[in-house]
Amino acid sequence: MIESTPPVAEATESKPALDIHDILKILPHRYPLLLIDRVLELKRKERIVAIKNVSINEPFFNGHFPGLPIMPGVLIVEAIAQAGGALLLTEVEDRTGKVMVFTGIDRAKFRRPVSPGDQVRIEVEVKGWRAMPRMIAAKMQGVAYVAGKKVAEATVSCQLIDSSRGRGDGADGAAAE
Repeated sequence: MIESTPPVAEATESKPALDIHDILKILPHRYPLLLIDRVLELKRKERIVAIKNVSINEPFFNGHFPGLPIMPGVLIVEAIAQAGGALLLTEVEDRTGKVMVFTGIDRAKFRRPVSPGDQVRIEVEVKGWRAMPRMIAAKMQGVAYVAGKKVAEATVSCQLIDSSRGRGDGADGAAAE
């Protein structure tokens, strides 16, 4: 009898590039603002494909819109940014005390509504990447699909900053201790 082990490719095909536990280790976002559930593909500094499962339990459906639940377009753009952020933050060894923030949103277009029960496939491609000591900035093109149809797209720019930056000083302008 010949013993063999399955090829590594077969062993990892069923496991996503990042599951929700991995995403929670990378992104600082938490419910209700964590907007990606799984990463299917990740190519360092180039591309990421993520999934958002849209549920009727999403808190924004209470008011957007009663009787006609539609995911707000701005949250689809946020999901694009979070997918891009997950890609970029995998390149940062020490993420402690750091956060990726928007610096721009360009050419956002919304093609079709996203409703409860939809699974949004988010494809993000890096268009520009600049890394300098203590600073990383990137520009990414993202497209969101439901059932193979484009629902939204946007170009997002972001930058990695210290999370302490911008934290409030005392009301009198004195630095907080």
